[in-house]
Amino acid sequence: MAVVAVTVGFVAQGHAPRPYAAVEGELLDTLMAVPPPPPDTTAAAEQLRNLEARRAAPGAAPRPPQLGLAEPEAGDPVDLEIRVALLRAGGSPSLSAQGPWQLLSRDGQLLQQGAAGQSVDLGALWQAGPETWLQTTGPALLVNGQPYGGRLRLIQESSGLRLVNHLALEEYISSVVGAEMPSSWSMEALRAQAVAARSYALAHMARPANRHWHLGDTTRWQAYRGQGSVTDRTRQATAATAGLILSYQGAIVESLYAANRQISLEAHGHLGASMSQHGAQDLAQQGFRYNQILGHYYQGASLARLKAGAG
Repeated sequence: MAVVAVTVGFVAQGHAPRPYAAVEGELLDTLMAVPPPPPDTTAAAEQLRNLEARRAAPGAAPRPPQLGLAEPEAGDPVDLEIRVALLRAGGSPSLSAQGPWQLLSRDGQLLQQGAAGQSVDLGALWQAGPETWLQTTGPALLVNGQPYGGRLRLIQESSGLRLVNHLALEEYISSVVGAEMPSSWSMEALRAQAVAARSYALAHMARPANRHWHLGDTTRWQAYRGQGSVTDRTRQATAATAGLILSYQGAIVESLYAANRQISLEAHGHLGASMSQHGAQDLAQQGFRYNQILGHYYQGASLARLKAGAG
């Protein structure tokens, strides 16, 4: 459970900075459906004032709002693909698969193929052009023995190969949840983590780190371990929150988080809202739901649901 350390820029609303790192603009023809505010806004405002007063009191332990973020109506799933650079793999990784695999050129020509467990010939790969694709009909591709879903894009760089994992966004989130939190933790904490991880990923899909990939697999972004960190519980938390992200005034919130409150304040205090993962677990054990946990750490944000755009 490492710190997500990023450089954040404010998006201007008039001349005032926003309280979150937020990203605006269309994203792969995807829109966000944001629920209307709760009808009793006076009570909600009073509750927020009381919460801030308790926080300001010396020695007072922070408590979550009883009123969680409103949940948008259910909708059809949105099939988005995320591109993750496997920076931990190194420039000369061992590549194979758990089933038959094919190595293709950029234009789809077959360059190599092999059976489950048979290694890709990296020596011949350098003669195949600047970019190739590795895919399998089996359960997963293997990078240094570790399983990954989706496809791998192999890009030749001066320092060696750069592997970019192309996979479904929700499959990626299932892995991040398990890499960032113990899957044995309370389900509501895992759900809160899933929403925060998805919102963070969407922000980087809208503002990629590189022309070839959206974000990396290290804690410079958020931890990603392929299928090695996916469990039934991380899949359940991801499925239960499928398509949900954090939004602020129609923009995507780049939802920061860290292992505990102290690290969160030290790493992200100057950037705005940040979730403590241990704090989320503590709140979940007290009976708070994921949307109350998120409302506690990302005050002023809304829950939004991704939906397919008309374009």
